[in-house]
Amino acid sequence: MYFYKASMNKKNKIAIITARGGSKRIPNKNLKLFLGHPIIKYSIDAAIKSKCFDEIMVSTDCKDIANIAKSLGASVPFYRSEANSNDFATINSTLCEVLAKHKEMGKIFELCCCIFPAAPFITAQNLKNGMDTLIKHNAYSTFPVTKYSYPVQRALKIENNLLKMLYPENNEKRSQDFDPTYHDTGQFYWLDVKQFIKERKIFSDKTVPIIIPEIEAQDIDNEEDWQIAESKFKILRDLGRL
Repeated sequence: MYFYKASMNKKNKIAIITARGGSKRIPNKNLKLFLGHPIIKYSIDAAIKSKCFDEIMVSTDCKDIANIAKSLGASVPFYRSEANSNDFATINSTLCEVLAKHKEMGKIFELCCCIFPAAPFITAQNLKNGMDTLIKHNAYSTFPVTKYSYPVQRALKIENNLLKMLYPENNEKRSQDFDPTYHDTGQFYWLDVKQFIKERKIFSDKTVPIIIPEIEAQDIDNEEDWQIAESKFKILRDLGRL
C-alpha cells in the first residue's frame, strides 16, 4: 500500500482505479498490452507520479487484474462485490462501496479521484491540476473535458433512411456562430467525498472543467479505437507531451 504527502494540503485523498474484469467489446481490456505494457499501468503510473494520494487502490473482481495492479505499485485491499461486478454496475455505486469499506477499516478520505484503467493519455500533471482546481473552487467535482471538433448544434440523425437535422432551427446558422461544446474524456473524476456520498452522482452544478486538447483524449471501445489511441500516443510521446 502506498502513502504520500499531499502536495498542497492535508486533506486525505484516495485514488480509486475502477478495473472490473469481463470486458465484452475488447476482451481482457484492462490488461491488454498498449504499446508493450498492460494498459492499466498508465493509470497507476500517473497516480503514483502525481504524489497526490494517500492511497492508490484498484477496485476489481478479477484476480489477474489484482495481481498485475499490485505488481505495478497499487493496492487491492479487498475485491469488488458481486453486485458491483456485473454489466449494470455504475461508477457511483462502485465508489460508494469502496469508500464505505474503507470507513469500516477506519480510513476516512476527504477527496477521492476515480481513475479509469484504460486511459493511457492520463498524466500526473492533469491529476494535480484536477486536485488543485477542486480545492481552489471548493467544487463538488472536476474532470477533464475536450471540445467537440464540430458544432453539435448542427448534428444529424437518420429517420427512415433519410438525413434529418437534430435541431432544424440551426439549419441556416454558421458553424462559427455557435458556442463551443465539450465532452467528458473518460480519464478521471476528482470528487469531494462528503458531498459525493450525500448526492451520489459525478456531475453537479458545482462541477468545474479541466479543458484538454482533443489529441490528448481517445475513447477506447473497440479495436479500431485502440489502434487510433496507440497512434495518437506515439505522436504525443514524440512531441514530449507524454
